[in-house]
Amino acid sequence: MKMISRRDFLKASAVVGAAGVLTACGGSSASTAASSTAASAAASSTAAASGSANIGVCIYQFADNFMTLYRTDLEEYLKDMGYAVTIVDGKNDQNTQTEQINTFLQQGVDVLVINPVQTTSAQTIVDTIKPSETPIVFINREPDKSVLDSYADKCCYVGADARQSGTYQGELILETETQGDINGDGKITYIMCKGDPENIDAQYRTEYSIKALTDAGKEVECLYEYLDNWDQTTAQQDVANALAQYGEKIEVVFCNNDAMALGALQSLQQAGRTVGKDVYLVGVDALSEAVQNVVDGNMTGTVLNDDVGQATAAAAATKLYVEGSKVEQYYWVDYVKVTKENAAQYIK
Repeated sequence: MKMISRRDFLKASAVVGAAGVLTACGGSSASTAASSTAASAAASSTAAASGSANIGVCIYQFADNFMTLYRTDLEEYLKDMGYAVTIVDGKNDQNTQTEQINTFLQQGVDVLVINPVQTTSAQTIVDTIKPSETPIVFINREPDKSVLDSYADKCCYVGADARQSGTYQGELILETETQGDINGDGKITYIMCKGDPENIDAQYRTEYSIKALTDAGKEVECLYEYLDNWDQTTAQQDVANALAQYGEKIEVVFCNNDAMALGALQSLQQAGRTVGKDVYLVGVDALSEAVQNVVDGNMTGTVLNDDVGQATAAAAATKLYVEGSKVEQYYWVDYVKVTKENAAQYIK
């Protein structure tokens, strides 16, 4: 009998589940994972029969591996609810995304789902949309709470708390045989491959991965932080440079996402370094290729950024807005540590 992957199971559960029920939390820390929710088949049929709502979805960049999974899931769930869905690529340019939002407003969409290019522009986005009274579901990139407060009852955030993902990265290192101190000198020396500096996820993953080590009483030394903007090729080049400069002094490579971790892995292997023996490597997202490398022992671990859970929660929040139901300000989906012991179930 063919085994169904966790991803396929969650997607099937989301589509055939009964009523959409979200687990909400009003704070800014992670809570119980939002349920895998979407409309039931009956609800979807009713929505389609009574006229489809028009949903505009703005994604910061289609080229992002994680957001490709996310938007594919989101489109599927929204269409299963009977809605007309248009998804646009911001091409990692805030001006482009702003123009797309204005076009959606001119078209009179019923709800806007926005993955902002720059979270620093979230307030401007809200100020642009507010006169139309169009509800907003911010996804994946968390705006400041004051932004959500400025459009109360018409604006929410669906995502995962990046502090948790950073903490889990640090814990993955602490759970290794040497707790990150491969040479036994009492200090963990590391390099950090960072995402977009304006992105709160990049900031928190950078901060909290190291905080987990220091909270455990470990002495750490940052050899260098590289601004790789989530990009695999850039990370590969920077890690190659780091290896040439610091060599065996590098004990841990932290990466804010799996794409950069895969780039780092290429350079580590080219330099003859062996993950788990003379270096540790962790990422975030649980992309299929990264998870396979965890299974094969080529990565220490990654952290599941649950695109299925987030997409179903975002679709359910959109449905609440369409129906005029009460919407909470925050909906959180937990991260999950992925190690060699449990990785097989997370291969998508």
